Amino acid sequence: MIKLSQIKLPLETICREVPAEYVKQGVIREKELSLVRSAAAGRLRVREDNMKDFRILRRSMDARKKHQMQYIYQVTFKLPHEDKVLKQYGKNDAVRVKETAETTGENVQKNGTGRIGNGMGLRPVIVGMGPAGIFAALELARQGLEPIVLERGCEVAKRQQKVSEFWDTGKLDDNCNVQFGEGGAGTFSDGKLNTLVKDPTGRGRRVMQIFVDHGAPSEILYLQKPHIGTDLLGEVVQNIRRHIIELGGEVRFETKLVRAVWENEILKEIVCEHSGRQETIPCDTLILATGHSARDTVTELYQSGLFMEAKPFAVGVRVEHPQEMIGQNQYGDFYTKLPAADYKLTYNTKDKRGVYSFCMCPGGYIVNASSEPGRLAVNGMSNHARDGRNANSAIVVTVDPSDFGGTDPLSGIAFQRKWEEVAYNIGQGKVPVQLFADFCANRKSTGIGAVIPSIRGQYALANVRETLPKFIGDSIEESFGYFDRRIHGFAREDAILAGIESRTSSPVRIRRDESMQSNIRGIYPCGEGAGYAGGITSAAMDGLRVAQEIIRCLEP
Repeated sequence: MIKLSQIKLPLETICREVPAEYVKQGVIREKELSLVRSAAAGRLRVREDNMKDFRILRRSMDARKKHQMQYIYQVTFKLPHEDKVLKQYGKNDAVRVKETAETTGENVQKNGTGRIGNGMGLRPVIVGMGPAGIFAALELARQGLEPIVLERGCEVAKRQQKVSEFWDTGKLDDNCNVQFGEGGAGTFSDGKLNTLVKDPTGRGRRVMQIFVDHGAPSEILYLQKPHIGTDLLGEVVQNIRRHIIELGGEVRFETKLVRAVWENEILKEIVCEHSGRQETIPCDTLILATGHSARDTVTELYQSGLFMEAKPFAVGVRVEHPQEMIGQNQYGDFYTKLPAADYKLTYNTKDKRGVYSFCMCPGGYIVNASSEPGRLAVNGMSNHARDGRNANSAIVVTVDPSDFGGTDPLSGIAFQRKWEEVAYNIGQGKVPVQLFADFCANRKSTGIGAVIPSIRGQYALANVRETLPKFIGDSIEESFGYFDRRIHGFAREDAILAGIESRTSSPVRIRRDESMQSNIRGIYPCGEGAGYAGGITSAAMDGLRVAQEIIRCLEP
C-alpha cells in the first residue's frame, strides 16, 4: 500500500466542481474523492483504474493566501508493482506502508479472554465516565474483564434536563452538571477531537474510529480539526455505554467514590456512595478518571496518601465575536461557501507570559459550567452545525505554582476556587459579562453593543476584570492588540468578555510510574483529571493506554 502526502487542490476548483452543500458541510463525497484520486494518479503517472482501496486519511486547509486557498490531502491506495512506481516517482512524499487501522480506518477489536481481575477474581473499577473512563472501560470490556464504572453524575438524558434547569433557574446540582455526568465535561462542549499529542501507536485514529462506530459523523476520520458537536455527543456516548454493558461491563450512575483503602501500599477495597448509602467493593484495580473538576475526590485521595504535585494550567475569559467577522478574516470571499471558520492565536507578553486561545467554538455559545455552590466558571460549546451567530473562545494566560504560592499540591485548586467565588459574587450567581472597551477601562459595562451575547445560562453586566488577578487581566488586554493584527476586529470595543474561564486543565498531577500506577499499587491515575491529558481525544487515548497496560500485565 502507498501513502501519498501533499496532494493540493485549489479551493476554487472544489467550490466549482463539488456540490455546494457538501463544501459547506465540510464532508467529502464522491466528486471530491474523484478529484483527489485523479490528482494522485497524475502525480505518480499511473492509471486511475489501477488504484485500489483508495482512501483519504487527512484533509487540511491552507488559507495563508486568501486568493490561493487550497485543500491538502493525504491518501492511501494499492497499486501493482508499487516499488517500481515509487522508484520512478523518486520523491519522499510517497512511501510504501503496511495496512493498519491507521491506513484502512478499520477498528481492531480483540476477543475477550474471559479472565477477571488481577488474578484474584476482582473486577476492575473505573471512577469517572468522561472520555478517559469510557474508553478504558470499553477496552477492558472487550477483553472480557467486565469493568464496573462509577459515575457521580447522571446518564445523559437526565443530565441534560438538570443542566437545562440550571441554565434557566440557577439551581445547581453539584453532582450532575456541565462538569459531572455521562460523557464528562466534553458532553457540553464543541466536541473537539483535535489534539497535539503524538500518536505513534495509532490510538488517536482508533479513538476516532470508535466514535464513528458508535454514531459520530464519518468525516472526523479525515478532517484536520474534527468535532462532533454537543447535540450529537450525547447519543454517541450512550451508544458506547450500551456496548460496554453488552460486553459484560456495569455502569453505576449517581455513585460517588468516597475513599480508597489500602494496606502496605496495595489497594484492597473502595467505598462508594449512592443515594446516601455507602457500599464497600473489594478492589485491586482502580482507574481514576475523575476529570479536572472532581476536587473533593482529589482532596480525599491526597489526604489519604496518594502522591500528587501541583502543575501549570491557564486562566482567563471567554470572548465572543460575530461568526461572520471571523469567517471573513479567515476565508475572505469564500467564507459563505465553507464551514464556520475557527482560529488559533498565541502571544507572549512583554513579561514573557503566554496568552493563547483555547477551545475555540465556531458558531457556538458561552455556557455557565459551574459545579460547586457559590462558585462560577464558564466554558464554550457548539452544536455539530456550528450555525450560531457568534464565535467564542477562551483567551487564557498561563499560571504555574509560583503564581498561586506554596508547595501544597492542592494550591492550584485553592487558586481556582478563590477566583470562581469572586466571579460568582460579582455576577450574583450569573455569568459576569463586559464589553472589551470597559475591560480595558476597568469599569462595569452598562450596555451591549452590536455583539449580542450567545450564552447558555443567565448573565449580568459586570466588571469581568475584577474576576481575575491583575497580571492575568493586564496580559489579556495586552494580547488583544496583537490578536487584532491577526484577525481584524478582534479588539473591537463591543466584543463580549465573560468570566471566569478557570477549568482549562487540571491544576494537579497524580503521579504514576511506567506501569501507569500511583504509589499505591493497583491505583491507575488516568486522563485529564490526573494531569495526563487535555481534551477529549488525548483523554480517550490515555484511557486506552492505561487499560492496555492493565491487560498486558494480565497476559501469561
